[in-house]
Amino acid sequence: MNLPDELPDVPQPTGEQLASGWYADPWGTSPWRWWNGRAWTGHTYEGAEHSPRLPAWLSPLVLGFGVLSVISAVILSFVAPIAVALGFVPLLIVYPALRWIDRVEPEPRASRIHALLWGATISAFVSGVVNSIVGLAAGTTVAAVVSAPLIEELTKGLGIVWAVRRREVDGVMDGVVYAGWIGLGFAIVEDFQYFAIAQDEDVLVATVVIRALLTPFLHPLFTAFAGLAIGRAVLGQKPLWTAWWGFVLAAGTHAAWNGSLSAAEAIGDGGGLLILVSFGGFFLLFVGTVLWARSLRMAEERHYNQIVPLLARRYGLAEHEIDRFGDWHAVLRERRRIDRSHRAAYDAMHEALARLALFHVRVGHPDPADESRLLQQLQVARAELAERAT
Repeated sequence: MNLPDELPDVPQPTGEQLASGWYADPWGTSPWRWWNGRAWTGHTYEGAEHSPRLPAWLSPLVLGFGVLSVISAVILSFVAPIAVALGFVPLLIVYPALRWIDRVEPEPRASRIHALLWGATISAFVSGVVNSIVGLAAGTTVAAVVSAPLIEELTKGLGIVWAVRRREVDGVMDGVVYAGWIGLGFAIVEDFQYFAIAQDEDVLVATVVIRALLTPFLHPLFTAFAGLAIGRAVLGQKPLWTAWWGFVLAAGTHAAWNGSLSAAEAIGDGGGLLILVSFGGFFLLFVGTVLWARSLRMAEERHYNQIVPLLARRYGLAEHEIDRFGDWHAVLRERRRIDRSHRAAYDAMHEALARLALFHVRVGHPDPADESRLLQQLQVARAELAERAT
């Protein structure tokens, strides 16, 4: 593990440039980099100086498609308010699981919100339009088995690619986490439509039980394969096109699920057994994915515990900071103990250390500008935590 002896300087906006906004990238890796009012972030922009200044939880694409999605949701909420309300049930079930797998190297709240909105706006809207066109042209079965898996997993996968572009994905678990949030956002909006149709057909209760209670993890599960592949590519500093196999697995499992439901519907009364077999198969897939995610998280925990002493020497952590952040389980115990008003600053320092830990296991020659940016985030978090402790 190579830890260089000297750190590059960390430029800071001065004078009138203290307000959050787009400024010339101090490391020259992109024309513009976002300053959030306290620290440089991983968000870069290739456009002109007077580009729209959006908060980190928004992007031009999410904003554009979000307007269309909000209009559709508002109209649907007047037509079928119960269906829209029930559409948020998966959020209550999936949210704790996503937070659990994201505890070792937690992603910023704004980035998680952006991923959720990407799935709920871009993925949902584009997929809805494409699937409707294919359904009218080739039939609903083709739309469900061919079109839906391809376009839905493509648009969700592009959301993970967007997170990579914003320097938010550092490893495998990050890719899975962003896949989960994007898939959850998509599932919520899709359930709006399914529940509205089910309400008209008087099968709302059964549909809610199946989609919201029994299978709320399906879309995050499908897209997790793409997140896994993209995260591995980032960690190995390989081109993103080498993650193609993740898209194949995501679209393939999605098509298998939709295909089993379509086949059961075509069979009619005899399709119940096929549905049970499909539920059983995907339940085993879900359990296997959970066990795999747990093993990944445990590996991250071990790596974090091993590398903190090196980070302490590299970045000059004080002894009390090593005691607070030197062991993953100690981090959790300390977080439960401290006052709630200090937890945001505590989480920010933990996040900065965890990102630096992943930075030093990247294959090849990691960008020194990334280390400078992460170090600067660590310095800001340390200062804020020290200030709150006084």
